[in-house]
Amino acid sequence: MDINNKKSQLKVALWTLFGTSICISLTTNLAKVANINGLQPMPFMLWSLCLSAIALILNMLIKQEKMPKAMNALRYYFWSAVWSVTLPNLILFFGVPKVGVSFVALTMCLPPLLTYLGALMMGLERVSAWRIGGVAFALTGAFILVAAQWKLNVSNQLWLVITLLGPVFLAMGNIYRTLHWPAGSKPEALAPGMILFGSIMLLAFGAIHADTSIQFELSKTHIGLILLQGLVFTAQYLLLFILQKAGGPVFLSLIGTISAAISVPVATILLGEPLLKALAPSALLMLIGLLMMIKGQNAQRSNTALSQSEA
Repeated sequence: MDINNKKSQLKVALWTLFGTSICISLTTNLAKVANINGLQPMPFMLWSLCLSAIALILNMLIKQEKMPKAMNALRYYFWSAVWSVTLPNLILFFGVPKVGVSFVALTMCLPPLLTYLGALMMGLERVSAWRIGGVAFALTGAFILVAAQWKLNVSNQLWLVITLLGPVFLAMGNIYRTLHWPAGSKPEALAPGMILFGSIMLLAFGAIHADTSIQFELSKTHIGLILLQGLVFTAQYLLLFILQKAGGPVFLSLIGTISAAISVPVATILLGEPLLKALAPSALLMLIGLLMMIKGQNAQRSNTALSQSEA
């Protein structure tokens, strides 16, 4: 096994990890900006995803890739959309106006633990002291902030509980996409199918719930926000699939920790959200956790490559 190739794969995983995290932090803050400007969560989310689906399909055609259409691929698009697009985004876009950017962003630190535990149970990951320690540090930092936010949002504690379901769905999506990745398929060919199915689900959700309109005011601000979010979604989900392939489900789940570290300061400085006193110690714990996870990922790849080369 080429060790240099393993190092290159880790480099791709790191770049896409940070790229995806930046996109998610933008999504979280744009949800708050849209709410401030009177753009409702459902039309903002739905039409942004539709634009993203079109952009991803065009990218696939330009790269001359073909979207798998076998029954197992259609099933893959459907369940990937449920766990990774529809449910998490419904919680994110409806939760941000209720509990704020900071809390929603910080719950995204929880998927590493859930994903790692699930991956261990499924036999997708090995026990690693570095990675278990990293998850523990990151999770401790997240819980410190969750506890602080809980005390400040007495009137919206139900939404705080609902928001905590987001990481569960994301972890399920991380594991599902890894287990059922259609053989031989490239990220550019899979991302459009997932987003397309997610858009159809949200359109159906809006049609079923009469009190949830998918219409919006055709103002420059609203159109601009939807176009910008569509662009962010396109980059986010394309990078997500590349990261999934290069880093695996647990490494991928670290996007929550990094995106939270970006989202919270942005929400505090630009959107005027209150700065929690617990931010500094929790951010430090999350950073330590991230470094430990990267160390464990690197050590595991190096040991695998060395053992295969010796064989």
